[in-house]
Amino acid sequence: MKPLTANDTGTKSPDLVAENLAKLKALFPEVVTEDGVNVDALKLLIGKTVTDTEEKYGLNWHGKRKARQLALTPSTGTLRPCPEDSVDWDTTRNLMIEGDNLEVLKLLQKSYAGKVKLIYIDPPYNTGGDFVYPDDFQDNISNYLQLTGQTGEGGRKLSSNMEASGRFHTDWLNMIYPRLKLARNLLRDDGVIFISIDDHECDNLRKVCNEVFGEENMRANIVWRRTVSGAVSGQGFVVAHDHILVYSKTPDTELGRLPVDDESNYKNPDNDLRGPYKLQKLERTLEGDRPTMTFQIETPAGPITKTWAVSPQKYRDLLQDKRISFSKSGQPYYKQFLKEYKGRIPDTWWDELGGFNQDASRELKSLFGEKDVFNNPKPIDLLTTIILIGCGKEGIVLDFFAGSGTTGHAVLKQNLADNGTRRFIAVQLPESLAPEDSQRVPSEFCDQIGKPRNIAELTKERLRRAGRKIREEWEAKQSASAHEPELPNAQSTNPAPQLPDIGFRVFKLASSNIQAWEPNRERLAETLEASVDHLKTDRTESDILFELLLKLGLDLTVPIEKKSIAGHEVHNIGAGTLIVCLSKSIAAKEVEPLALGIAAWHKTQAPAGESTIVFRDSAFADDVAKTNLTAILQQHGLENVRSL
Repeated sequence: MKPLTANDTGTKSPDLVAENLAKLKALFPEVVTEDGVNVDALKLLIGKTVTDTEEKYGLNWHGKRKARQLALTPSTGTLRPCPEDSVDWDTTRNLMIEGDNLEVLKLLQKSYAGKVKLIYIDPPYNTGGDFVYPDDFQDNISNYLQLTGQTGEGGRKLSSNMEASGRFHTDWLNMIYPRLKLARNLLRDDGVIFISIDDHECDNLRKVCNEVFGEENMRANIVWRRTVSGAVSGQGFVVAHDHILVYSKTPDTELGRLPVDDESNYKNPDNDLRGPYKLQKLERTLEGDRPTMTFQIETPAGPITKTWAVSPQKYRDLLQDKRISFSKSGQPYYKQFLKEYKGRIPDTWWDELGGFNQDASRELKSLFGEKDVFNNPKPIDLLTTIILIGCGKEGIVLDFFAGSGTTGHAVLKQNLADNGTRRFIAVQLPESLAPEDSQRVPSEFCDQIGKPRNIAELTKERLRRAGRKIREEWEAKQSASAHEPELPNAQSTNPAPQLPDIGFRVFKLASSNIQAWEPNRERLAETLEASVDHLKTDRTESDILFELLLKLGLDLTVPIEKKSIAGHEVHNIGAGTLIVCLSKSIAAKEVEPLALGIAAWHKTQAPAGESTIVFRDSAFADDVAKTNLTAILQQHGLENVRSL
């Protein structure tokens, strides 16, 4: 029985540096030595594409190297499950994670690498009073625990990046850069990221994204009119817009289209069997010479020679397919049928497309009452538009600056609208509310001494209320459809809307469940005795289970079954992918029935790959008991037996 090491499930998240080195060694084994990478050998292999000159095009700032290293430094944290804060814990596939998003992104690397379809973030705009995450380059989990008051004397104050600071842009870049590096790893090959920003950091953000995602993967700089009447800036203009930068992971990623503006524009005056259609001009409207598209068409009003939107062969095909219609003046049009219309290609100027900030305030008031609970929330229409373009009907949508929870709410709403099965992962720091914001929070969102809860608590409450509202809307639709008269021979083309997954599992960032070895040299014997069981005594089996899921790369919403075998509680995760028994004591006489019971249960499962069986190392009386249990399991094909 092999122990699980730090690389497997120890006190750290995946070592990205080691993984990158392994990938490089697989491609070019001759450049990797026991001391690291032979840069000279690498240069010889890839020739002129390597440059080490100091004068090169790009964005540089003080601390960039440390920020890059920070993204590669493993986390010493874990995520502790909080069923009591969750909705539909047993069935939901959505996640709400409370913690510093840098550490959370590190912890999600194994379980969600290459699995996220869409990322939307609305990071701090760096307008002079925004919170900037003061990352500690040595141990960010300790930094997080201090910030949130979990260690020390009440924790440190959250910092703001004031415009008078000499490191105004530098601090912001050091915050955003490692998070984007980690986020890219989570995207699917066809994944996309949308980032809201204003003019303060738009230029810097674009350069950073060009470096992280590749300039060739820059898809758009959307200008969104966020308000009907903006405030006058110091430069004498009314600022009424934000930017939304869009990048894909690969350049050939296909983006989604937007629904038809108005289906009433599609008619069927000639009873075409293909259904309603809209007439589109055949004449080319774009500028530029296209000799191959210039030809003569015979019309009821006589021949017309122009530059058309189709080739001669395509025109003959349309004519033969009876898709050409002529106006009274003889101008040709072609039929665009509603059932064949793929949707509207979005442009980069969103005037009314995503709604306005005023809409977002009204939406939150409908959930929370008359008081504004959040500053500058994004409207749901903005996020549903982004979801339609970036996600389709399935996939994981990640927002690691969750704020008011609009992204999660939009996923629920759009799933109801189109029977989608999208999932969301929302990450929010438990940031304290500013004093001026605290006065606006309704009393039911305050603790027993009247102190308003942190932003993450409000985010969770918004998602709970949004889920209840989605359920009410679904039930109203069900009731309305049940009372509609049934027409004879009527066949519905659209399936009845299903109630979407309106729940979410809550996890909170914490230090690892595994105690780090910190010997007290003056009391070495006591330290050794206390470290026999290196799992923390204040953690539950559920805490340890989910740390195993994270470190072994399993989804945090994977099904978990529980069964008593030989008097011991055994957890079966992912249909036999991981089987865990964390009993504190396993007697010698219980070893055989426990092993045989686990083997029999595993036989009824169908795991996707190799199964891992995990026990608490200190549970066995001696090495003989461990060896016997391992041998029995291996006789039944369970080779990967580990201890924790």
